[in-house]
Amino acid sequence: MRFKGRAAVAAVMAGALAAPAAAQQSGPVAVYWVSASTTTGMAGMMGMGAPGGPRGAGGGKRPGLGAMMGAALGGGAIPGFGGGGRGGRGGGGAPQYTHNLELQLGSTQKPAGEPSAEHFVPAGLQVGPSLPLVTPRVAPPEPSETYQPPQMNGQRPQGKIKIYWGCGEHAAGPPIVIDFATLGQGKMPNIPMITANPGRPPSAGRYATYGDWPNERSRATVPPQGSLVGAHTVSGDYSPPINFTLGPDHDFMAPLNITSQNPTAGGGTRITWNPVGGATGYFAWMMGGGAGGRGDDVQAVMWSSSMTPAFMGAVMDYLPPSEVRRLIASRVVLPPSTTECVIPSEVVQSGAVGMLSMIAYGDDANFSDPPKPANPKAPWNLKWTAKVRYKSTTSTILGMPGMDGG
Repeated sequence: MRFKGRAAVAAVMAGALAAPAAAQQSGPVAVYWVSASTTTGMAGMMGMGAPGGPRGAGGGKRPGLGAMMGAALGGGAIPGFGGGGRGGRGGGGAPQYTHNLELQLGSTQKPAGEPSAEHFVPAGLQVGPSLPLVTPRVAPPEPSETYQPPQMNGQRPQGKIKIYWGCGEHAAGPPIVIDFATLGQGKMPNIPMITANPGRPPSAGRYATYGDWPNERSRATVPPQGSLVGAHTVSGDYSPPINFTLGPDHDFMAPLNITSQNPTAGGGTRITWNPVGGATGYFAWMMGGGAGGRGDDVQAVMWSSSMTPAFMGAVMDYLPPSEVRRLIASRVVLPPSTTECVIPSEVVQSGAVGMLSMIAYGDDANFSDPPKPANPKAPWNLKWTAKVRYKSTTSTILGMPGMDGG
């Protein structure tokens, strides 16, 4: 028995020594992300898709949970969701949509002098020959997701927020109720959150040198007919040259429009939308304003199309296809074949009139130099990687006649 045991151990050790070593990977020296969104409906009218706006809507930073709850109870606008955008409705009542880009370059190298980089774009984008990637002089702080109860006239609010979820005549379960009268100062409500990983684009805090667009030097508007199709080159003094080509299957996504809101026999509201080519899944959520307008009688309502009881979190952000597939399996995201959803009667009968937002997630396009070797044992010394990610978003007013997104 002892001999057999020793022999087995020796055999395992010999096998381990004989096993081929894992391929070595180094780099990348530079990482480049292109975030491309299409925005329509109320979102476009209010500048939600403009560069520097909220990332959850079309670009820029996504507002935190505290900001959204404060807006719901206070009856105010979500920070970053207002202002004069470049959207709107064009002639003939057709919905105006916008194309938006966010470019982010991170490198492990430092330039000899002032950092300089630019993205040379296809002529079809119609923004000029190139877009400058500017290095911020001071890195912007990361937004906080910590919730703080909103203050109203020096007094804590006494209102409630009810969170519903699910597509159907009735909500998928009893609402999560947040009663601000029972909250301690600064105490976070116990809200189940949807865990989603939108990925980490380059940032100033994680790379030796960083540059992005739009910036103070350039905020060019991408026209609706602008196209990403063609050759792209990123050139700078702190990263190797980056070259990739996008085909017609990786252009901006088509506009997403909520085409109708119709009452159902059970008291809900059936919303429909156009199918978006290349969409990997859909997600909808609504935040309704309160009743009465006083701090002690505000009733706010939130709803999402998720069949899982949770708050939306990063689900309104860009999500890679693998995450979307996982969330579809978890009944959080609607499959790409879906074109309608019934907002439950509990939400409709609450009398809430609020912003209804939707997102169609898109595919990713990934590039590297050199490409990944076909032989898994071959070393992979990366100079750069590039990712182009896509989404299409829309917003309209739930419960207000004539405010369909289409």
